[in-house]
Amino acid sequence: MIAITPRRPSWVIWTLLIVAFFLVIGTGFYWILSAQTQQTDLSLSSNTAKTVAPVTVSSVQSKMLFTGNTFWGRYVNDWAMKQSDRYAAPFSRLNEFDRSAYNAWITGLECPTTQKGASMSSADMQATLTFNCDPVYLPEFAKWFTAVTLANNHTDNQGVEGFAETQKALDASGIQYFGTYDPENLSDLCDVVAMPVTVTMSDSSTKEGKLPVALCGYHGVFHTPSAASLEEVSRYAEYMPVIAMPHSGQEYVATPDIIKTTMDHTLIDNGADMVIGDHSHWVQTTEAYKGKLIVYSMGNFLFDQQVAEETVRSAAIQVTLDATGDDALLTQWLSLGEQCTIHGDTCLAQAKEQGLTKIDAHYTFGVVATDDRGFVTHPASAEVQASVESRLNWQQTMKELGQ
Repeated sequence: MIAITPRRPSWVIWTLLIVAFFLVIGTGFYWILSAQTQQTDLSLSSNTAKTVAPVTVSSVQSKMLFTGNTFWGRYVNDWAMKQSDRYAAPFSRLNEFDRSAYNAWITGLECPTTQKGASMSSADMQATLTFNCDPVYLPEFAKWFTAVTLANNHTDNQGVEGFAETQKALDASGIQYFGTYDPENLSDLCDVVAMPVTVTMSDSSTKEGKLPVALCGYHGVFHTPSAASLEEVSRYAEYMPVIAMPHSGQEYVATPDIIKTTMDHTLIDNGADMVIGDHSHWVQTTEAYKGKLIVYSMGNFLFDQQVAEETVRSAAIQVTLDATGDDALLTQWLSLGEQCTIHGDTCLAQAKEQGLTKIDAHYTFGVVATDDRGFVTHPASAEVQASVESRLNWQQTMKELGQ
């Protein structure tokens, strides 16, 4: 007997075929969507990696203001003692220069600041031209100034002990200093200053930092510093920015003599990035020498010589340092800068040991005329500003510097 297999109805077959078709299609869509999801995940991972990339240093900038002779002894002190705010009185209008717009202020302190000389009368100072600035002014002074040069013909007026006391008082006040009354004392001519800077990061954020900058002070009133003394700037210029501040030349004249110009040229020849000088108590001319700025004299920023228009005005020089370059190099210099806050530190030696190379610094300049009429230093009038710029021959010098 022959067995007969019953046939499935055709609708069952078609149903199975349709189910199989949709299974195939569904599987295909599944693999396509899986692949797209993986690509999306990879893309998200890549974007996430970008957002957590390390933030690096893009640039460093320091806006500095260099001012002329500063002295609060003798008749400035006599006047201040009659004011209600006394020790703050000579500085009471400095806020009009907008201190917050600058990272640092640097001046020439033309007096020792000692307890020993605090009892000297103005008549005694005038008769002997032996100066002293009472240290009780230092807390107010320190609110404004970052560093001072002590290279002039008055910082030894209270003797060697008085000079040492001045250095100690500045240390206690948090004010860095450089230069000495003796230009042949090579160890005190230059000092590496922790110059305050604004650091811009790769994400456009900013923070405060410190950059090592060598400041060199030269006293050349009684004799011209030796060649060995003037060559001292070259030791620093090999590694870092150098700004020289000589105190020399003839007093109460509008132009420098050949001895002064020769000395300042030599400082540039030996590697200084600029020379910003003083001593004449008058504003003198400027010069672009080998593509670098020389200011021969800024005049009196705060002084008691209230005798003529020339001695109550000065030129404060704005210097903006901009540095860009390798993040690792800038980071190393900024790290070293945190250690350059005391006089006689080892920052130059450390730069050599670490094999640091000099940063690529670019400078721009400006000038602000000042007036200390009435023993209170403040911004000068527009008329005095124009007169000061004319004396400096500022526009021509800036043109020659490409600014």
